[in-house]
Amino acid sequence: MFDTTHIARQDDIQRFDTEDRLSRILVHKGIVYISGTLAEDSSGTVEEQTQNILTRIDGWLEQAGSHKTRILTATVWLKDVEHAPRMNSVWNAWMPKGYAPSRSCIESTPGRSQFAVEIALQAAVI
Repeated sequence: MFDTTHIARQDDIQRFDTEDRLSRILVHKGIVYISGTLAEDSSGTVEEQTQNILTRIDGWLEQAGSHKTRILTATVWLKDVEHAPRMNSVWNAWMPKGYAPSRSCIESTPGRSQFAVEIALQAAVI
């Protein structure tokens, strides 16, 4: 096992909402990393889950000193790619015109199979 007791803490990396397994938000060298995010409730429609995720992301970006207009890249996982137009309708209403990031949309079961959408992204600090 690798012994981490002799490694100096890297204070240039800010971590928020850190648990044993992950930090929900990480900031390093002017980039905000938001880990894969699910809706708070799996019972909603694809649109409702997407809106809930994006609302949570708005708050985390603000907490980390960024904004959705500063998103560099995003990855969206959809349980069923046929739902892409429904997810995109919410994404497009949320993202201001002219600020679309690099983005991938992949059909894959999210981290917990009862969910329809998961989103992770990176953004520049303001």
